[in-house]
Amino acid sequence: MLLAAGIFAGLALPPLAAALRDVVTPTVALLMTLVLLRVDPAQLLSYLRRPVMVAALLAWLLLACPLLAYAVVWMAGLAQGGSAALGAALVIMATGCAATSSPAFARLVGLDGEIALVAALLSTLLVPFTAPPLALGLLGVDLSLSIGALMGRLALVVGLPLLASLAIRRLAGPERLHRWGPAVDGAVVLSVVLYGFGVMDGVLAKLLADPGFVLGGILLAFAGSFALNLLTALAFLPAGQGLALSAGLLSGNRNMALYLAVLPAATDPRILLFFALCQFPLFLSPFLLKPVYGRLLRGR
Repeated sequence: MLLAAGIFAGLALPPLAAALRDVVTPTVALLMTLVLLRVDPAQLLSYLRRPVMVAALLAWLLLACPLLAYAVVWMAGLAQGGSAALGAALVIMATGCAATSSPAFARLVGLDGEIALVAALLSTLLVPFTAPPLALGLLGVDLSLSIGALMGRLALVVGLPLLASLAIRRLAGPERLHRWGPAVDGAVVLSVVLYGFGVMDGVLAKLLADPGFVLGGILLAFAGSFALNLLTALAFLPAGQGLALSAGLLSGNRNMALYLAVLPAATDPRILLFFALCQFPLFLSPFLLKPVYGRLLRGR
């Protein structure tokens, strides 16, 4: 409930959202540190020893999903006319890496946080090489993702948290970290809420100026997120229900904050607005889908 309330509070309180806009990147770094403290290193290494499965998941997330999204956009008539911007935004959303918050959300709904962390980290490292050619080839859109600039950002949101978590893990020890578990999970939720305030900066003004486009964009964001989640879960069901559900959550929750941070000002503002609207399914999906995951996992 706190996640859901946080994003709507950010929408309803524009001055607070504007004040917190510049803390988005540090908050993501803090979130990654907390997530790393809660993963099981042994389980994490076990996934890295399964390179075929990890490679298949990354190929699906970064290559197959954008192609499927483009096919749906083309068949639905969203590739041309007044809806072309939303169609293009949906395809670009599908090119994105898994959200940094995915491991935390996976733990919140009872899924596998370790595979979520592996996929989130590796897809973030690979997206500069996969997203630009796909967006340009499918849509003629130049994402202008500078690999050098993006790697500098990754050093902040991935490298520093990794070093910090290793230092804290060594100083605290496994038993103390286990006792701190509930407190760390609570701090994760608060960090995600703080991030949600910042990314909502300016959205209320756009809602008042063009409510039809904004509400349509929110509906499309939910449809795209849930469709990617379902298709991915079905595709990976042969690998086991738990892994399939975790893969689906990863696929439905993409890191649009990264695109918002690195895309040039000349990018179509309707596409940038859609990326901000994608935060609604990102924040609300754990709340909406947790009962579904609980029922499916109890039925195993």
